[in-house]
Amino acid sequence: MVTAVTKGVTVMVETEYQPEYSSPSQYHYVFTYRITIKNGSSNTIQLLRRKWYIHDTYSKVRTVEGEGVVGQQPIIEPGEQHQYISGCNLKSGIGKMHGSYEMEQLVDGLRFEVSIPEFQMIFPNKLN
Repeated sequence: MVTAVTKGVTVMVETEYQPEYSSPSQYHYVFTYRITIKNGSSNTIQLLRRKWYIHDTYSKVRTVEGEGVVGQQPIIEPGEQHQYISGCNLKSGIGKMHGSYEMEQLVDGLRFEVSIPEFQMIFPNKLN
């Protein structure tokens, strides 16, 4: 698990290779990642947008951005957390991701960026 803290907001990431959805002979490797966002600040916040940088050994960096996460723009109260699972496919079986969330404090509308720590996705047999 990797972790980053920005302005009292903690982002933790866990990854897992998904062999049942992957086809290494077709250069198709699927990974899931579980994100936990903990609001350690004293303000209620809302996740508005995400921006991801996806690095795959066999291709150039992909950038993915958009509103919310998995169809939601969660509101996270102080001391509470939000968790979701999403996925990524790679051609090489070795890659990494990192990015940021755009958050808003509901009390005053102040927007700020929260870092998503870099995490690796590695097909288990690639390192053997």
